[in-house]
Amino acid sequence: MKEYGTEFLRNVALVGHGGAGKTSLAEAMLFVSKGINRLGKVDDGTTVMDFDPEETRRQISINTALAPAEWKNHKINILDTPGYFDFVGDVIAALTVADSALVVVCASSGVEVGTEKNWDTLEQIGIPRTVFVNKMDRENANFSRVVEELRSHFGPKLVPVQLPIGEAESFSGIVDLVAMKAYLKDGDSFKEGPIPADMQDQVEVAREEMIEAASVADEDLMMKYLEGEALTDEEIEKAVRLGTQTGDMVPILCGSAQSTFGIALLNDHIVQCLPSPASRTITGVNADGEEVEISTSDSELSALVYKTMADPYVGKLTLFRVFSGTLRSDSSCYNVRTGRDERIGQLFLIKGKEQVAVSKIGPGDLGAVAKLQDTTTNDTLSSKDRKISIKPIAFPNPTMTLAIQPKAKGDEDKIASGLARLSEEDPTFKIERRTDTGQNLVSGMGDLHIEVMTSRLQKKFGVEVELSTPVVPYRETIRGRAKAEGKHKKQSGGRGQYGHVWLEVSAADPDSEERLVFVDDIFGGAVPRNYIPAVEKGLREILDDGPLAGYPVEGVRVSLFDGSYHAVDSSEMAFKIAAGMAFRKGFLEASPVLLEPIMNVEITVPESFMGDVMGDMNKKRGRILGMEPKGSMQVIRAQVPMAEMFKYAIDLRSMTQGRGSFTSEFSHYEEVPAAIAEQIIAESKKKDE
Repeated sequence: MKEYGTEFLRNVALVGHGGAGKTSLAEAMLFVSKGINRLGKVDDGTTVMDFDPEETRRQISINTALAPAEWKNHKINILDTPGYFDFVGDVIAALTVADSALVVVCASSGVEVGTEKNWDTLEQIGIPRTVFVNKMDRENANFSRVVEELRSHFGPKLVPVQLPIGEAESFSGIVDLVAMKAYLKDGDSFKEGPIPADMQDQVEVAREEMIEAASVADEDLMMKYLEGEALTDEEIEKAVRLGTQTGDMVPILCGSAQSTFGIALLNDHIVQCLPSPASRTITGVNADGEEVEISTSDSELSALVYKTMADPYVGKLTLFRVFSGTLRSDSSCYNVRTGRDERIGQLFLIKGKEQVAVSKIGPGDLGAVAKLQDTTTNDTLSSKDRKISIKPIAFPNPTMTLAIQPKAKGDEDKIASGLARLSEEDPTFKIERRTDTGQNLVSGMGDLHIEVMTSRLQKKFGVEVELSTPVVPYRETIRGRAKAEGKHKKQSGGRGQYGHVWLEVSAADPDSEERLVFVDDIFGGAVPRNYIPAVEKGLREILDDGPLAGYPVEGVRVSLFDGSYHAVDSSEMAFKIAAGMAFRKGFLEASPVLLEPIMNVEITVPESFMGDVMGDMNKKRGRILGMEPKGSMQVIRAQVPMAEMFKYAIDLRSMTQGRGSFTSEFSHYEEVPAAIAEQIIAESKKKDE
């Protein structure tokens, strides 16, 4: 592939609802630009972009895939993103390194949940976009209905720059409203022809709308238009380009990826109207913590790692975008996060699963390098003199957590290294070892995300696993006060064992963060000084195995106030055992209670689903703390027991048709209601038996 200057690059992310045809569209763009010589199909698992075995098996995109298409002396880097919410991390990463987005909408399904969610993300990131109405030859295709839906959801700045000639099985051409030309199907190709007579009025109205929307971006043009002067085709083309790049208008195009009709016109639009990397700046932070703007005109290197993946042939593959400067093969660069130099070996351009070796990657381009030692996603690679860290990609926190364990004993090490590698590849997949419950936990964006990760664990690392609902990390404490005796006495020939203590067990001061507050109240040497540390040690050793249900104990005050000893038989061990006996007895007599973790939860939902969501919160023992509007959505703040939240991602998705989202974080511990506590204690005792 030849080298292209920054002005001749286009980095475009394809986004949309699952099933809108993004992968098929990417395939068609590559085919029409002669980047591939046969058109693959998602159903057959033969597309360039869906090459992961999981993608082929499930017939959905799981990762963002990249491939370059060469078109009219430009290079279009196509980033094909997943449509399912569980893989939103890849979508956000792609939109961070793309300069524009192509929102793909199905001509028969119209605006779907994924379209809305991706639009929200585009608004937050703030990059120009174009809408492509795909599957115009599909049954029930209806272009005008889709345009209406788009405008009612996202505003009047969405304007068609093309109109279809016919729809569904009668789809036979496209009218270009800028050039005022019709392109008619001619076998596998198309030819220029006259605009159908019965469409003249419709075309005139649509062209007026387009000119009005486009002229907003150019004041001189706006004045000319308002004064009723005719605009030239060149002026209109310039206005559409400017309006698209400033975001003042969002052009709507149409076609069919499956038949490749309209794809050449789409490639033309990308080259003519969507921005090159030269117009993009990104924020970085220098060594003094000050914000700095980075642009492609800077000569010093700044590149952001947006994805890390394991390739079966070349090992760890690091995908990056160069925002300024040039990265060269067989050179070295500086990792701003680690403060170390990284040796750069062979650089690649990525084309699906293929790697094309190149000598350098210039400003604005996307590339990859293998086998970097300490570089991970979100790291900035720079020249040593620069040391500016690019603002990292804001990946969402996982919303679903499950416990994971290997099916076969002895696979513990394999599972640990496999999970570590997978979480390195995907920042929205987190792993955690909980010492209080003894479980390994995996967290992801939903059940499909976790399922895909465990499937990869089996295929890549040969470990079969079982998933289960995590154990809730309950705690035990007391509300009352009790005195208890513990006597350990053993006589069996030779030296015996003797330890005897009286303890008072009570609740610790609420402000104390100590799990155990130990107080020495011994007078007159009832327990010798040298045995008192053994009593405290004996108490601390049993705190992780509470007397009530085996959960860790916290918030207790224990006073040692009496006891006795034997001059020969007493020992530290005997007093440790006696202390444990007395503590268990006293704890159970001092109104013991179970505590459960409570989470602070923020749920963002459309107003129409508020009633369902709040009703469900009440069923989950949640307390609503407040509500506030956020754009067209409502944010509900609540506190909910952790035990009720493990599969909330699934519940919320089904209640809100996928439109709701939530975040949660630990808040505090609270007493478990008596009826639920009884069940938990009974289950714990059953396990012990």
